[in-house]
Amino acid sequence: MKHAAEARGLRVYTPTRLKPFADEARAAGAEAFVVASYGKIVPQTLLDAVPIAFNVHPSLLPLYRGATPLQSAIRDGRLETGVTIIAMDAGMDTGEVLLQERTPIGPEETYGELHDRLAARGAELVVEALDRYANESLERKPQSAVARELGFSEEEVAATATRPLRKGDLMIDWSQPARRIVDTVRSLSPAPAARTEGAGERLKVLRAHVAADEEVAGTFCCAGDGRMVVLDLVVPPGRAPMPGDVYARAAHQRNP
Repeated sequence: MKHAAEARGLRVYTPTRLKPFADEARAAGAEAFVVASYGKIVPQTLLDAVPIAFNVHPSLLPLYRGATPLQSAIRDGRLETGVTIIAMDAGMDTGEVLLQERTPIGPEETYGELHDRLAARGAELVVEALDRYANESLERKPQSAVARELGFSEEEVAATATRPLRKGDLMIDWSQPARRIVDTVRSLSPAPAARTEGAGERLKVLRAHVAADEEVAGTFCCAGDGRMVVLDLVVPPGRAPMPGDVYARAAHQRNP
């Protein structure tokens, strides 16, 4: 973004503190903000410096507010998500909905794949929102109204609030059902990647699937519901990604 702006002779601001930046934004005569993938709360003093601030959020708000909406939706086994453009307020993803688009989540789609797909679509939608705002044809809906339209209860909205990932969130919990484990792997791939212990070392797991009853080949791990999970792609410490069965054979040769 910075390189593209500078190539067009546009001034680029890189504030480290947002409250003092409000005066600069006001002096620049900014007509709107667009915020995407920004990890800090934008203070009200800065929001007041422009007529409207757009935020691109990759979920069907009001579901999955917060820092990790894509990872959380995949981990929870959701079959659908979306992109929402909101008018920012001082809350955490609580502003009025301006545009919203639903999209299915593929059964094997990873966080990285879903992120890239929704980032591209989110960019298109926010441009559409800017055009509608300029044409005075942009409609606003409170998130409570959107929740009623989509059938989301207050309990569901509260239960899907997200937070930043912690170190413990990366470890696979093998007491969980097999499907939940596979979805957890998908939700963290390709980065930061799910982790597990294997052959005396910690592995990153990039791809896995629930074993079919007739499967006999692969690296199998037993889940909490008694079903087997096949580790399809793993990353040993200091090595490149490799198929799970290749890693298992090499580990067996080292420690027969």
